[in-house]
Amino acid sequence: MSNRDYYEVLGIQKTASDDEIKAAFRKLARVYHPDVSKEEHAEEKFKEINEAYGVLSDSDKRARYDRFGKEGLNGMGGFQHDYSADFGDLFEEILGGFGFSSGRRQARNAPRRGRDLQMQIALTFEDAVFGVEREIQFQREETCSACGGSGAEPGTSPTKCTSCNGQGEVRQVRQTFLGQMVQSATCPTCNGRGQMISSPCKVCRGTGLEHKQIKKKVQIPAGVDVGTQIRLTGEGGPGAFGGPSGSLFLVLDVKPHQFFKRRDNDILLNLDINVAQAVLGAEVQVPTMDGDEKLHIPAGTQPGKIFHIKGKGVPHVRSKNRGDQVVMVNVAIPQKLSKEQRELFEKLAESLGTSVKPQEKGFLDWLNDAFGG
Repeated sequence: MSNRDYYEVLGIQKTASDDEIKAAFRKLARVYHPDVSKEEHAEEKFKEINEAYGVLSDSDKRARYDRFGKEGLNGMGGFQHDYSADFGDLFEEILGGFGFSSGRRQARNAPRRGRDLQMQIALTFEDAVFGVEREIQFQREETCSACGGSGAEPGTSPTKCTSCNGQGEVRQVRQTFLGQMVQSATCPTCNGRGQMISSPCKVCRGTGLEHKQIKKKVQIPAGVDVGTQIRLTGEGGPGAFGGPSGSLFLVLDVKPHQFFKRRDNDILLNLDINVAQAVLGAEVQVPTMDGDEKLHIPAGTQPGKIFHIKGKGVPHVRSKNRGDQVVMVNVAIPQKLSKEQRELFEKLAESLGTSVKPQEKGFLDWLNDAFGG
């Protein structure tokens, strides 16, 4: 993976549109593509350009990169994200602009990777914090069990297409004022397969694929959050012509908790205490994800006081360390008083007097200080 910033590699701003990203890539590809460039280290530079375009041209990968940097392109729990892109047609267009074909274009029936699949999984707040094993169900295409993927009825075999000689494409070479141009197109006789099937398989109708319902147990690591993607390599659609299978991406959603909120790896909790506890101090039981914990409230605690309970937050995905539970104390003012309580408060009011003190900071300023803006 390149160490340089991808926007810097392509020479664009972070606000660049999709068209600007593509235009920047094409411009640089014409300079550094190994088939046409005489620049020193052209191949290394082109690989870097290729990598940057593979991320920034994909909206999901670009969003992860903008938010988390290159670390965001790594899957959670050991699964790695694929940050490359398919540039085949674009390369042909770029090289064609110089008056010749790349000479590297693969046949239509060359091995191709299967398509990626995606599904969403809803987790409880607790599942996201501690991790959970889930059984998922999804549909995907698999190699036909009847014909073994050949598309031909069992007992018969496909034959080589005579129009393209089994290549899956037909080519024409023509001379233009720019030089010799090679045009390739999918073979109209075999539709790119390179083979002809006289007796199609009755199960898959000649496609070589059949839909199947898949059940699989998946371990969701502790510490995941809303939008986390987990990549299951090889669990996507089947590859074509012997190519590898695609991947299945699990996109996680986390349901909100009744009391707790999350900020990075810290868990936030608003806790109400009564006036007496704030004035006199108290030992209170505070709920955490691991059960109740004792918290000492010092005498004279003011509304908005922040307490930290170490190690009771969310685990870091790649380590055993945990964030903190951040407890913000609110002093609950009773709305209804008994006769006895009212008399006590009236006596307290007499002893405290009626003077007031202006505050230098407002409520919003205090919130910004408490929770870092």
